[in-house]
Amino acid sequence: MDGVSFQVPPGQLLGLLGPNGAGKTTTVKMMCGLIRPDAGQILINGTDMVRRRNQALAHVSAVLEGNRNIYWRLSCRENLEFFAGLKGRSPRDVRSEIDYYLELFKLTEKVNTEARQLSRGMQQKLAIAVALISQSEVLLLDEPTLGLDVQASFEIRELLKRMVEEQGRTIILTTHDMNVVQDTCKRVIIINQGRIVADDSVHNLLDLFKVKVYRIVIDGKLTPGQREALENLPEVLLEEENPHETVISVRLEESQVLYQVFGILGAENTVIHSIDQEQNNFERVFLEILERGDQSA
Repeated sequence: MDGVSFQVPPGQLLGLLGPNGAGKTTTVKMMCGLIRPDAGQILINGTDMVRRRNQALAHVSAVLEGNRNIYWRLSCRENLEFFAGLKGRSPRDVRSEIDYYLELFKLTEKVNTEARQLSRGMQQKLAIAVALISQSEVLLLDEPTLGLDVQASFEIRELLKRMVEEQGRTIILTTHDMNVVQDTCKRVIIINQGRIVADDSVHNLLDLFKVKVYRIVIDGKLTPGQREALENLPEVLLEEENPHETVISVRLEESQVLYQVFGILGAENTVIHSIDQEQNNFERVFLEILERGDQSA
């Protein structure tokens, strides 16, 4: 890590992003006391994680790799009772709270089912509920929607937003799913090669990198000359090419580029099936930030 430094205020849902090997999981593990930093300081709710680890851990809970913080042979209720007990809370005192989380995470019908018999989505919801039952102010989630179907991913995203809005929890999550980031996070930090390359709100980053992108579908394949000419334009990406059709993506920072593409295609009387403008999304923003970071390194 190279001078990674940031603060997260209470009640914020922060996305910690980066390519594989960038250092985001290492950062999360340092924040929950699993890895000791070589230098620097980690404060959780004002408590030093290195010097006062046990006190700092009282303020943070973590869910790493989706569902590894639950016991497979315990039922949903038993998992919640057990982990509440580890925080010094008696089953009697947390009974109503356990019922609340079972209902909130739609696990009531599976209350007595062993965790190993639950679906992957239910296991991950139970894992998050287990982290919440500790009443810690900070929740660290590493890939909370990994491997889930669309419905399960949507449910977990909605639950995370509710935890922030209704309980004021601070949530820091890592993910490779840019849809999760765009839907849930108010702020993102992007780490690349051990350093922060972006720290801003999702809204601001979408505006900053807002650019028109056109998707052009043509009949058949490009000629060798067309392919070479298009590859020389940095704003043009050849997305797909087969005997039936070719898909070209044009990033339009200057209108002149689009005219150049039309000229290259028109020179061979290429038939254009469709031209559509693509919506800006956070996946494109993320890749643009990484590309610019690499160029400035």
